[in-house]
Amino acid sequence: MAWKGIVGQGYTKEAFGDYVKGLTFGLWRPSFVVLHNTAVPTFAQWHDVPGAQRMQNLQSYYRDTQRWSAGPHLFIADDLIWVFTPLTTQGVHSPSWNSISWGVELVGDYSTETMDPNLLANAISALATLHGSLGLDPTKLRLHREDPLTTHLYHGNEISKTSFITQVTAKLTTAFPGEHPDMRTVA
Repeated sequence: MAWKGIVGQGYTKEAFGDYVKGLTFGLWRPSFVVLHNTAVPTFAQWHDVPGAQRMQNLQSYYRDTQRWSAGPHLFIADDLIWVFTPLTTQGVHSPSWNSISWGVELVGDYSTETMDPNLLANAISALATLHGSLGLDPTKLRLHREDPLTTHLYHGNEISKTSFITQVTAKLTTAFPGEHPDMRTVA
C-alpha cells in the first residue's frame, strides 16, 4: 500500500480543537477511539528529540521499517497533541479496528511509568474533542490490549479505561454544551 503521509504538527489543547473544527470528513468516519501508549519511546525519553524530528522518525519507522500505509492518528505528550496520520483517513494502529477507529498514542510506558498530569490533561481534552467532533459515544472507547488480534506485549496496564471514559464524558459536557442525545443510544 502507498504511504498516506503525515500531518506532523503539534497543537496545544485549544489549537487542536480549532484544527479539528476545520476538518472535512468524506467517506471514512471512525466509530470510536482506540487508546494506546508508546512504550518506546518512554515518557522519560520523549523530549530527548524535538517533536518535529520525532514525527519524522516515527514516519520512517512506520513507512520504511514496518511497511505500513499509515500509523496512529495522534501522539499525545505533556506539551502538545501531535497529529500524525490525518484524522480524516484510516490509520494503522490496531489490527481489528484500523478501518473503523482513530488510534491515539499516549507517550509513555504505562507498565512502569506514572502518567504526567499535563499529558493526562492533553489526552482528556483531545479525546473529548474527537468524540465531540463526530458525536461519538465515549463509552465505546477501547484499549489496544482489548484487540483480539493484537499479538505483541501491551505496556499500558496502568491505564484505566473506566477513568478515561469518566473524564472524557465530563469534559464533553463542558466543552460541547447544549442538548445531547443519550450517548448510550447513539449508534
